[in-house]
Amino acid sequence: MLTTLRATAGRPPTDHTASGVIRLLLSLCGLTALLLTAATLVAAPARAADAPAASRPPTQAAHLADRLRENPVHITDQLPRAVPRSMAPDFARLAERTGVPTYVLVLPGQSGSGEDLLGAVHDRLGRDGLFVLLDESGVRKAAAYGVRAPAEAARTTTVFELPYDAGPLRSFERFVDVVAQGTEKAEARADAARERFREGNEPEEMYIGPADRKNQSFVTGIALTGVPLTILLLAPCVRRARRRFPRATPLRPAKGRTAKGRTAKGVAATGRPTSPRTTAGRSVLRRLLTPGLALATAAAIAVTAPLVFDQTKRGAAPLPGHEDMTARVARVAEGLAQDPVYVDPESPPVLDEAQLPRLHDRIERFGRSEGGGPVYVTVVPHLPEDESAGDEELFAAAVRSQLSKADGVGEADGVYVVADPLDGYIDVFNHGLRLDSLRLLFDVPEFISYGDDRSHEADDHLLGERLDALMTYLDESPRTDEPTSSGDPARPLSPEAENSLPPLYATDFWPGLFVGAVAALLLLGLVAGVLGIVAAVLRRRTPPVLRTQALKLAAPGKPSDAYLRRTAGTELSAAADVLAETDDAGWQALALAWERFDAAMYLVDGDIEGLSSPGGPRTDPATLLAVIILARGARNALDGDTNDRCCAVNPLHGPSAGRRHVRVPAQGNRRRRLSLCPLCLDAATNAPHELPERMLTLPGPSGTRVPYDEPAGSPLSVLGDGINRLADKVRETSPAR
Repeated sequence: MLTTLRATAGRPPTDHTASGVIRLLLSLCGLTALLLTAATLVAAPARAADAPAASRPPTQAAHLADRLRENPVHITDQLPRAVPRSMAPDFARLAERTGVPTYVLVLPGQSGSGEDLLGAVHDRLGRDGLFVLLDESGVRKAAAYGVRAPAEAARTTTVFELPYDAGPLRSFERFVDVVAQGTEKAEARADAARERFREGNEPEEMYIGPADRKNQSFVTGIALTGVPLTILLLAPCVRRARRRFPRATPLRPAKGRTAKGRTAKGVAATGRPTSPRTTAGRSVLRRLLTPGLALATAAAIAVTAPLVFDQTKRGAAPLPGHEDMTARVARVAEGLAQDPVYVDPESPPVLDEAQLPRLHDRIERFGRSEGGGPVYVTVVPHLPEDESAGDEELFAAAVRSQLSKADGVGEADGVYVVADPLDGYIDVFNHGLRLDSLRLLFDVPEFISYGDDRSHEADDHLLGERLDALMTYLDESPRTDEPTSSGDPARPLSPEAENSLPPLYATDFWPGLFVGAVAALLLLGLVAGVLGIVAAVLRRRTPPVLRTQALKLAAPGKPSDAYLRRTAGTELSAAADVLAETDDAGWQALALAWERFDAAMYLVDGDIEGLSSPGGPRTDPATLLAVIILARGARNALDGDTNDRCCAVNPLHGPSAGRRHVRVPAQGNRRRRLSLCPLCLDAATNAPHELPERMLTLPGPSGTRVPYDEPAGSPLSVLGDGINRLADKVRETSPAR
């Protein structure tokens, strides 16, 4: 070229020569541009190849295949609160029962696309077998490669036969049991389980939550006060109401004489009263019965409630160990010690090979900037089941603490960026740099922190683009005079406390005690009102037992057979009730009352109900009258009336008020000294001619009327000697005697 120039130097330029020079210069420029472009294209791959190995996006399937190559059961360290890694031997022991090579992966939910992930892991592993993918709730996907196993049927059976809170271990156990049954039985079982679920037969939950435990405590408190108080309050209320109830159908006394040869309460077979000490003992027992029953009921409820409500855990998760709770933090801190960007290899990749180098460059430039410093980016999931209970701030603090220990140079200050590959959220925490920590916590743009519609629809949540925007935001953030920090986050509950239920006798148990007492009082008022209404209705339908003072005015002189039967049943039932409920009478009065009542029971053969029953045994009118007299005498004895005689003109008039010589028609003009009630005593004085008309007559044969003391063999013949003599006469003539 120089030779050519020399040869032409002495000649004048021509147009041909100028154009050649121009072409030469253009060729040189094009060659230079081509060399520069080639150098640029070659340098970019070279820089990517020179980047740290940890910064490359890990292949999820390859990483999991490596883990399964080491151990056929791989449990993630990201779910220690639900599935601790220490449970691996339990899963391995169950996997042996399938009869085929079984590979188990326990990963967080949404960490892969199920069968696609299992297929990719199988291809990377290069081994045939049954591959099972579980999450924190149970078996999520299963596939068989190169072996015969009813994987889908077993998974379906597990889903429809177990509740959602059964836990992954129990879910895998059911899966293994179905696989071991064979293909035909497994498919039939899956179809049956699916059909039951469609019919609404869903499996019941196996565990309860704190709200359910509060309800149990509340019910226990109500029962512990409500039931005993109801017994204490209702028993006297019902007892008093029974005394006021008229007897439409007479009742048989609880402990009275019910047949010949049996004894009535408080009276021996011979008619002699029991000892006062025995009667007093029974009275004390009756008084203590209701309080004792209430106390026994309260004790039974207090002892039985913890046995009925015996749940102690909220879920099936076992208690994790210290290594389970620190494994992921140690793994992430170890990775950050080698590279400021840690991408979880167990999660779907969200940063490509072009985004990672740019992120590294941005982090390096920020570290060299004024007021800047290290930036640590972690791309890992955050779930309620992880060691920090899903708290990103707590996770960042734990990683910083672990990283400081790894460096051995004190606190690892810097900006900690926590990005979740599953939901796409990004959180930023400052520890020790000259940045406004509160601004990073609360003022980061929403697109960076939570994303937008585009990021929500993208599989990678546009994390690469948003992290790049975050680095721009950090570069533009104002610097502070002194280093600041986000502070110490609150500690979550320990796994033991988180999975434990409150004690039964706590929380809402105390309000339940108060509500139980109020409910008992309300029930008492309701029952008292109902009993009052019932008593009023019965009093209208059935006349009550007359008091002694009203007998002389209401007693007829010519009673019918029906009247005598009805009155005998009513009086005998009333006497039985009074005797059964009276515990404050003296022993002599009580013994006398029982003697008279026992004699009355002899006359009806112990069958009170038979008196009012249409098909009952027939009793003659004289016997019915004797029953009435003896039953009323028993009640009078308990009331303290020691009068042994009743009106001789009409015994239905009640006790006598005195004795007077009167003329009786059967005796002609002969007078007799008779006991008379107040009404008959006045008549004997003022109108003696009316006494014969007042004489009580009973129904006789063929519709006739006969004086009450004339029927042959009637015990009423001794009534003139007193009611006690009548009772003795009845016992003397009784076959049981």
